[in-house]
Amino acid sequence: MKIAVIGATGTIGKAVVKQLAGRHEIIQVGNSSGQFQVDITDIRSVEGLFAQIGKIDAIVSTAGKLHFGPLQELTPEKFEVGLRDKLMGQINLALVAQHHLNDGGSITLTSGILSDEPILQGVNASTVNAALDGFVRAAAIELKRGIRINVVNPTVLEESLPVYGPFFYGFEAAPASRVAQAYSRSVEGAQTGRVYRVW
Repeated sequence: MKIAVIGATGTIGKAVVKQLAGRHEIIQVGNSSGQFQVDITDIRSVEGLFAQIGKIDAIVSTAGKLHFGPLQELTPEKFEVGLRDKLMGQINLALVAQHHLNDGGSITLTSGILSDEPILQGVNASTVNAALDGFVRAAAIELKRGIRINVVNPTVLEESLPVYGPFFYGFEAAPASRVAQAYSRSVEGAQTGRVYRVW
């Protein structure tokens, strides 16, 4: 298969590329690096990306920024970070990708454990991740041409504990290599509308 990985230079993205590269042709896409660049918050940039790479069999997104901070200090502008980037950015990818995937292709997005297990200062992340899970379940029943869509919902990564560990006391971390297995299941399997929890 020909697979585009958006966010290929991030921690999860690198693990996904490593997981799939031995079996498939991988196109690595980043915000400022990789074979191609894209700004997922800009629908024109997303359309331009697909115009460049042409028809593909699968797209995997491990991209998206969130805002972490106390509820009392949240402003619409701060909340917009996650809504515009991780939520609408990935939805932009899905909306455009559906028209550029080969028949039977697949879309895999990324949410996270905070959709179900809130933490302090994680209101933006919980909202965005829950919305992504809902989007995928709904989109799955409308996609045409046998195109599938799933979302991987991981716990905190072992590799990210130095930065995010203090937010996730009591959570069991998972290595990126284990999380990458869920992307393999989504891309190379047959299910659709699934939320693959790696907790």
